[in-house]
Amino acid sequence: MSGHPMEPVGRTGRRASGPTRGPAIEAVGLVKEFERGRRTIWQRIRGEADQRERFRAVDGVDLRVERGEIFGMLGPNGAGKTTTMRMLATLLEPTAGSARVLGIDVVAEPREVRRRMGAVLSDGRSVYWKLTARENLEYFAALYHVPAAESRARVTRALETVRLTDRADDYVERFSTGMRQRLVLARALLPDPEILLLDEPTVGLDPQSARDLRERVVELRGEGRTVLLTTHYMEEADQLCDRIAIVDHGRVVALDTPTGLKRTIAATEVVRLELSGGEPESAVLDRLARGGSIAHSARENGALNVTIHCRSARDFVPAAFDAARATGATINHVEVVPVTLEDVFLSLTGRALRE
Repeated sequence: MSGHPMEPVGRTGRRASGPTRGPAIEAVGLVKEFERGRRTIWQRIRGEADQRERFRAVDGVDLRVERGEIFGMLGPNGAGKTTTMRMLATLLEPTAGSARVLGIDVVAEPREVRRRMGAVLSDGRSVYWKLTARENLEYFAALYHVPAAESRARVTRALETVRLTDRADDYVERFSTGMRQRLVLARALLPDPEILLLDEPTVGLDPQSARDLRERVVELRGEGRTVLLTTHYMEEADQLCDRIAIVDHGRVVALDTPTGLKRTIAATEVVRLELSGGEPESAVLDRLARGGSIAHSARENGALNVTIHCRSARDFVPAAFDAARATGATINHVEVVPVTLEDVFLSLTGRALRE
């Protein structure tokens, strides 16, 4: 992913050459359009006009990522997060808008941008299973034009950073999914970049491996690096990110700190109910709405699941049981939780993050 080496940052105490002021990443009105379907070879031979429909995967995204922060893009699959990441990584050219990384235009100077960043992108197998971890990193160090005199030290340091030193000479095919993902992160660190792009870095990992990778990300910020990551795990975004952009249908619908985003919800607690019976459904919901704001309701397996934002669950829950009895419904399950980023997404889009 990265090209030529850059001057080390973080623990080495040195900084990359080039622009040193301004944000780490800045995007203005970023747009990416794709065409649905393909033109057949016969359509091309006959010179038929291209009638394919175009759609916008990214629709006017504005971002400003400050140096030294962990910035998250949170949204469901298909929201445009990965497409945005690939444009910033110079793998896709924007249809419109502009983007700069460390003050460098991603379209005008893509090689210079790649030279200064590392990336972990969700593009399938990205290390060689028939090589050892060390052999993989030595290969990529050469590919990234890391000077031979620095290669051994860079490889050793990358292995130490991701806690793989004791498995450095084992074949990657023997690694767990979590270990392979850590090796991919080590590969991205070889050029010692100031900026890291991490696209869904913990997808498919078991809880322990995901927690370990998140700890490595926090350590990288501690070394002075800037991290831009995408995720559809709200807990991950809440734990890791200094600021979060909530993305839906190719647009940024909200941007703030995790705490700031949760403050946009006019409630202090969230009550989730599972009800059965009760007719009509609208009568149940009308009565429940008297004690709070209904954020979401849906039928699943014959049960009515309702999410309510309220000021006090202690006051609302007894009233909810009264409302259920009055309409012939039965409350089978009650859950009270604090406001989360899921609730923020729900209030902004009218649907759950995982829908």
